[in-house]
Amino acid sequence: MNWRNFSLVIAFTFSSIATFAQSNLLNAKTPAEIGKKTAAQLNADNDKPLPYGYVDDRDVLMGKKIWEIIDLDERVNFPLYYPIEGNLGPDRKPLYDVLVEGIKSGKLTEIYDDSYFTTKKSLKDIEASLFRIDTTDAGKEQYNSFTAKQKKAGAKISEEYINKTEIAAVHVSDYKVVGYWYFDTRQGELKYRILGICPIVPDVYTMDKEEKEYIELFWVYFPSARDVLHASKAFNDKNSAMPITFDHLLNSRRFNGVIYREENVYGDRQIDEYVKENAQMQLLESERVKEKIRNFEQDMWNY
Repeated sequence: MNWRNFSLVIAFTFSSIATFAQSNLLNAKTPAEIGKKTAAQLNADNDKPLPYGYVDDRDVLMGKKIWEIIDLDERVNFPLYYPIEGNLGPDRKPLYDVLVEGIKSGKLTEIYDDSYFTTKKSLKDIEASLFRIDTTDAGKEQYNSFTAKQKKAGAKISEEYINKTEIAAVHVSDYKVVGYWYFDTRQGELKYRILGICPIVPDVYTMDKEEKEYIELFWVYFPSARDVLHASKAFNDKNSAMPITFDHLLNSRRFNGVIYREENVYGDRQIDEYVKENAQMQLLESERVKEKIRNFEQDMWNY
């Protein structure tokens, strides 16, 4: 085997692993066995999210709530966005599909309309933001041609005259997350606890316009969603045989976010509300907030 053929075999092998990215890939004798674990593997797996430890309020020396936006155009954030095709198997889903499927199945119930988790959103409320159904002029003419008797009997317009627009994973531009940075006096270190996550999508009624209006689709209370997020995997670029759970990815902050709001005395105003029309200065202010939190831990060990 010459080097060229050897390289092709290696490239094909890695592309196959990346395509499936499922367990038991190397031991499967048929494609049907890919992704299935043996009884011994299932018994050995402690397949549950790592529980949070109890933190007493008296042990928090410093605490501040922080809002960040995760830009999905950044390469480091790609595991939250891809795959968008949805044909790479059950273990390869974008985060958006995991959240929406969890809501529709009833596994995710702590869904709210803002990051303060005050007003709950129902599945009906969410679906109203996911779909838009338009009837063409030909469909309207068909409906007008129905007699009163046909309308009363429930006559429907032909599907060819109905256009359905639906928000999908490909339309997600960003995620917003809210979390809590705190200094634990028992552990003597600065820690982070994510509280909520929200997909940012275009308003379904402005999708056909040049200037789309982007909205917060819903806020998920993160601690209640950990089991669902742990059951779904994100792609591991270093080792596709060991995918990362979305719960692990988010809790370990394997993403890049830009701070756009911090908890403050001014009603938690956003950075762009007091640093106006200057994107560079807004970014510098975001870095200043980050450094302020980071320096608190560093100053604890100055003598």
